[in-house]
Amino acid sequence: MFNPNYLALSIAVSLSAFSQMTLAKQSDKIETIEVTGRAQQFYLETESKIGTKTNLDLIKLPQSAQVLTEQLIIDQAARDITDLYRSIAGVSEYSYSGVTFRGFRDDANVFYDGVRGDPYSGFGVPQLFNVERVEVLKGPASALYGGGEPGGMINYVTKKPSYLEKRELKLTLGNYNTRGASLDMTGGLSDTMAYRLGGFYEEQDSFRNNADSKNTELTGGLLFDLSDSTTLTTSIDYIKQDLGGNRLRGVPVDDNGNFLVDPSYNANESFDYQDMEALVLQAELNHSFSDDFSVSSTVRYLDNERDQAYHESQNWVDVNGDGVANIDDETIRREYRKQFRANEEISLTTDFVYNVEQGNLEHQFLFGGDYHVVETQYDYLRARYEADGVANLNIYTLNYGETDPSTYNLTDLDRDGVDTDRFGVYAQDVISIGEQWTVIAGLRYDYFKELNKETGFSYSDNGVTPRVAVTYQPIENTSVYINYSESFNPTSSGDQEDVVGEGNLDPETGKQTELGMKNRWFDGKIMSTFAVYQINKENVVMSNPDDTGAGDGIAALLNIGEVESRGFETTLVGDLSEHWTITANYAYNDTQVVDGVTGDTLSDTFGDGSRFANAPRHQAGLWSRFGLDSINSSIAFGANYVSEQVSSDGQKVKPFTVFDMSWTSRFDDVLLSVNINNLFDKEYAVSGFSQRNGHFPGSPREIVGQITYKF
Repeated sequence: MFNPNYLALSIAVSLSAFSQMTLAKQSDKIETIEVTGRAQQFYLETESKIGTKTNLDLIKLPQSAQVLTEQLIIDQAARDITDLYRSIAGVSEYSYSGVTFRGFRDDANVFYDGVRGDPYSGFGVPQLFNVERVEVLKGPASALYGGGEPGGMINYVTKKPSYLEKRELKLTLGNYNTRGASLDMTGGLSDTMAYRLGGFYEEQDSFRNNADSKNTELTGGLLFDLSDSTTLTTSIDYIKQDLGGNRLRGVPVDDNGNFLVDPSYNANESFDYQDMEALVLQAELNHSFSDDFSVSSTVRYLDNERDQAYHESQNWVDVNGDGVANIDDETIRREYRKQFRANEEISLTTDFVYNVEQGNLEHQFLFGGDYHVVETQYDYLRARYEADGVANLNIYTLNYGETDPSTYNLTDLDRDGVDTDRFGVYAQDVISIGEQWTVIAGLRYDYFKELNKETGFSYSDNGVTPRVAVTYQPIENTSVYINYSESFNPTSSGDQEDVVGEGNLDPETGKQTELGMKNRWFDGKIMSTFAVYQINKENVVMSNPDDTGAGDGIAALLNIGEVESRGFETTLVGDLSEHWTITANYAYNDTQVVDGVTGDTLSDTFGDGSRFANAPRHQAGLWSRFGLDSINSSIAFGANYVSEQVSSDGQKVKPFTVFDMSWTSRFDDVLLSVNINNLFDKEYAVSGFSQRNGHFPGSPREIVGQITYKF
């Protein structure tokens, strides 16, 4: 049995395979390329913008952060973000691409190149073809990035145009009829202009009944060096994701977490679907007014359409006539939902950075603002149960194909979407005091407005979120830090309407205190991080225990919940030897309801002192790569451990450990890799949902082979 306590003895943070290219143009327009790098640093990255929006050595960052490098993505044959969760301390899979982040469910705190605008929002699963690396910041991020849950945030850094001439063709084959191909090209078009062009397609059958996936992505970009001090980077990204038999729900279980039927069970029919199509346009302008004063501005436009139809499990049917509807009847009642949602989003982020020295002090001032507007169209039609023509489903003797949506009596629920505006301004000072002290102080003001187009109801809110942190380096390769940060997350207009006449619901807020230590070992080849934290999420929106539902003016919802998350995490990333590379993590978390309402479902709680849903106490992840240089090959092993959880209805989710491995061999310009996920074909659930929908099953053994040709 995998022992997380053993792994906890040695671990901490960040990235790999680092090779940085800088373009320098002389007055005579002759291009020179300066290449800097660190041999054998496959998974270790020592610098990132994720914690301050400016480049900062991670050992000086007073907050836990991780960077998952392109080399790690390649070695793990990761094609979507769920393949990487085991490498992130304190993060476990919830459903689709949503996660539990330091105990809190989160599927919305997602950024691309530091700005809002997720093309996969709404039950899509982000693909990694266009992603160079994944950056993860732990704890509240509102002081820089605005409203969100207090557990953390994920930032996808996309691939950019480059003067480096590169052409890469990749072919993918695997079980479950997995097949795909991708082409990625970069290079210079002139002394002042570079390009990137790429395309990706992959299809795969699911281990779940009536389910499959098809992913297409076409991307391109141009880099313009407008002057010695000004660059403009543009990109266009077209994404199409067709998921058959979705939205996928769970598999029914007993109270001990045992699957009642095979994990391939799916309540959906073969003609159900979830199709997504998105277009993303982005432009980033960087300009240096001087060596000490610069500005960076990014605008991102996103047009996203999601069309889906699916059968949703509701409750048991009393087939045997004993007066009780339960699992003994073996038959579930379903409803049919047909939904269309379109988002048109614009994000604009501008940051000014000014560096100044004052004696022994060095200041790096950041002044910035961001604006994010979303216009949503939403249609929702529903057919309920046999009365509307929806056939019941026997979960043991599956009777697919006995129902036909063309005959359903669909009711239009007259949904019409929402319009949302977010605006924020922020300031931050990173103060370096000599060689040993770094102080970060930041403050952000947020304004939030939302209009429910169906009812005409609108509301606005605002909040101020601070962050204060100190890092001390007693020696060059060791730092200790303390961090205080807050989060701000306004409630939806739908929830606000339930309390109209009673005053608005306050935003849900979080407060975190984090202490940590970071170390570099063996001349910087390895970096470790240890962090201990406490998060208190307050003003949690919960059902009013005094509400009778009789329309007597009593508010249905109140800010009466509080959740406390305590824990620690440790990570280790780097090279143990010339041939041996490792990334490992362990996290302990205890998330409980401090104050709440027994049986409330809005926040997935069960009353004071109870555990939060899908918040495991122990998690551990390992990926270790050993190079066999004599035969131009490498072999790698991985493990992912998640301890016991509870579902939103209190059913046990059993602990699991899953092992993986890979083999890669290089032949001149050809790289051959074979990855085996869930090596021993373990049956397990990654998380729990409701009693009627069961637990989300983990994938069985998956074998993926890839051939990459660079030309």
